[in-house]
Amino acid sequence: MKKLLFVTILILNFNEVYSQCSMCRAVLESEDALETAKGINDGIVYLMTIPYILVGLVGYIVYRQLRK
Repeated sequence: MKKLLFVTILILNFNEVYSQCSMCRAVLESEDALETAKGINDGIVYLMTIPYILVGLVGYIVYRQLRK
């Protein structure tokens, strides 16, 4: 259980993640406004984390039910 907690904290404790595909990055870097690129990157990271949180929550509920 301690390993799982450590891995979870390690995964969630990131400072900066670049999750744009190369095509999106090339289009956004060619523009003058880098704020648009940062906004797109933040949106991608947000959409990417939701399924992991849901799977982790379901896994925890199943684990708790099996422990009873």
